[in-house]
Amino acid sequence: MYLSRIVDELLKFALDVSGAVLIEGPKWCGKTSTGMEHAKSILSLQDPDRSRGYLQAAEVQPSILLDGKKPRLIDEWQMAPVLWDAVRHSVDISQQTRQFILTGSAVPKDNAVMHTGTGRISRLLMRPMSLFESLDSSGQVSLKQLFNQEEVSGRNNLTVQEIAYLITRGGWPASIGVSERVALKRVRDYIDAVINFDVSNVDGISKRPDKVERLLRSLSRNIGTMANKNTLREDMLGDGDDISDNTITSYLNALKRIFVVEDLPAWNPALRSKTAIRTSSKRFFVDPSLAIATLGMSKEHLLDDFNLFGYMFEALCIRDLRIYAQAHDGKLSHYRDKSGLEADAIVHLRDGRWGAIEIKMGSSEIEKAAKNLKKLESKIDDSRMKSPSFLMILTCTEYAYKREDGIYIVPIGCLKH
Repeated sequence: MYLSRIVDELLKFALDVSGAVLIEGPKWCGKTSTGMEHAKSILSLQDPDRSRGYLQAAEVQPSILLDGKKPRLIDEWQMAPVLWDAVRHSVDISQQTRQFILTGSAVPKDNAVMHTGTGRISRLLMRPMSLFESLDSSGQVSLKQLFNQEEVSGRNNLTVQEIAYLITRGGWPASIGVSERVALKRVRDYIDAVINFDVSNVDGISKRPDKVERLLRSLSRNIGTMANKNTLREDMLGDGDDISDNTITSYLNALKRIFVVEDLPAWNPALRSKTAIRTSSKRFFVDPSLAIATLGMSKEHLLDDFNLFGYMFEALCIRDLRIYAQAHDGKLSHYRDKSGLEADAIVHLRDGRWGAIEIKMGSSEIEKAAKNLKKLESKIDDSRMKSPSFLMILTCTEYAYKREDGIYIVPIGCLKH
């Protein structure tokens, strides 16, 4: 059964605007299934019975592969990069919208296409499922309500044990509704494929699996931090021999091109005083389950180590916030300055509205988080940018409500877009 995705509405709109839409994102996140929901014909380049013939046709006359009812889905287009330019040319000729949907699990090699596709091909990033999409969040509180400064209410039905499992399971559509044993095995198989095949295939450069695994383990241990390459390198030394900065850079670029890692950029607002703002990104995976699988852990490890649990809970929240922000044409970043003041997430929209979010698992941390948010609000120069639309503390506590000071308390199990 197909579970509706937030990206469905974004895809409908993009098709109304453009002749073609590229859905890109990590393998196994549901790109093909979503594309099939909107397509009237399909070209699957991964079909083992037809793939060779398709690739040969692409070399000789790629336009042949574009024939079919529109919108036509071209699944994993990067296997035949020439199709990109063929699609762009076809859209140029027809001057029609809703012609093609392309999916891709990897950014192709440099110079693989002649034209960027600007004005013809829209891009849409798809991530694994949020808790609302996987039916684990009630969705009683929406990001839209927060930006509209409305009153909210809701009750979180997820226990701490269930949240620990949802972190380890991840938002992979094929793992929704299966047994815990099956779900965890699938994520571990995913990581094995990344280590042994995907990270080398993306750019055709062979990479040592042991070094890829060491880098992934270091990224997992440093999740939610601003660890630089030197920090990663020093951390990796404990797992084996030395690794050069150039190798780390090459491996990180490959992991980004297959959408395994997705760093959180720093936010640079207009402040009342000259305060040095940290510009480093925070390290995250596209889904926290990848970090758990890399470390060979389970939900029991999280429940035994609440410090680690806190970092992984933040990673879960960042994944969902990115998905919810995208529904409003927004982006996510983080804030930290030289004084140590920080906000775990900033949601900012194209119209200038923004909201600041602290992520705290338990109620004991709420007061400190509230003070931080108010302090950040006081630093903003509202003559040069808008004041925050909302301040929120995202938790795994029981109830959603708005405090007397205007700060929202929202459990992750109540949130949606």
